[in-house]
Amino acid sequence: MTYAPAPAPTAEPAPQTHPTLTLPAPFATSPDPPSLLTQGAEAIIYKISFLTPSTSCALKYRPPKPYRHPTLDKRLTKARLLAEARVLVKCRREGVRVPAVLAADWEAGWVGLEWVEGGTVRGVLDGWVHREEKEGAEGEGGKEKEMLDLMMRVGRAVGRMHEIGVCHGDLTTSNLMLRPFKKGKAKREEKDSTRDTVAPTQSSREAVRAQLAAGKGTVSAERETAMTAESTAPAPAPVTQDTQEGREKEDTAGSPTLAGDIVLIDFGLATQSSHDEDRAVDLYVLERAFAATHPAAEPLFREVLRCYGESYKGARVVLKRLEEVRMRGRKRSMLG
Repeated sequence: MTYAPAPAPTAEPAPQTHPTLTLPAPFATSPDPPSLLTQGAEAIIYKISFLTPSTSCALKYRPPKPYRHPTLDKRLTKARLLAEARVLVKCRREGVRVPAVLAADWEAGWVGLEWVEGGTVRGVLDGWVHREEKEGAEGEGGKEKEMLDLMMRVGRAVGRMHEIGVCHGDLTTSNLMLRPFKKGKAKREEKDSTRDTVAPTQSSREAVRAQLAAGKGTVSAERETAMTAESTAPAPAPVTQDTQEGREKEDTAGSPTLAGDIVLIDFGLATQSSHDEDRAVDLYVLERAFAATHPAAEPLFREVLRCYGESYKGARVVLKRLEEVRMRGRKRSMLG
């Protein structure tokens, strides 16, 4: 009587491991191990404390690529890390809200960045769209006004970045952070940064409201709307102690998901460019992010471009170039 041989045990696939990181000197004394946040094609992001246990830091590490020649890999890592750090330093110096560079070592391939509290604009839009679908048209006035204000802040942030000659390269709603205001502190810095910016007109709000109520909206008139700045604006009401206290209560007790500063992150693909084509591509990438991840919120992008056109002097040429970039994108989509 013969027996069939027992089948050979199949080897289980080895678990995927992340590249090991030897903590550099500023982080070696951290009491907590680094917490992995995300891993991209070029870099890995960790959260770790910096110098003191109460100070959080985003550690961006570019691991060696085994498929590249070691000498070429070091050169590319150094060049890209230095380019990102220089762009961040320039943005901070010119008043653009970005994470501060705390430490860097281009030979080891890492850079320590300021930790930004809050969530992404993508998460805020997802929550807003979910509430709109759930609540319908009930009580939409106040939330809609806050969302329009948020879109204004996004347009101003992008316009300021382009004004100083920086193009992001990957401008999506996931790379826009909404950092909440500090509790107990009246937020008046926003007025300083918008002295030359006109508040959204009633007609623009009504137009966006109508598009949102219908569940549709086109972006064919964004360039005309963005290039049309109001010549006059109503005089601001005098700020008294009562109104100041009321604003403080709104900042602290208002919607925590919509009140805050717009902070741009992830400048790994950023360049210092003065070409209108690069700026238009930035806007096109952001527009496609709205259309792909937030279809119901796509009409809000019109408000982003409107405020972008008012906050950046060279926006007229950029928005005209954006139309050309859109046409090229449509042709590419049609041809596959």
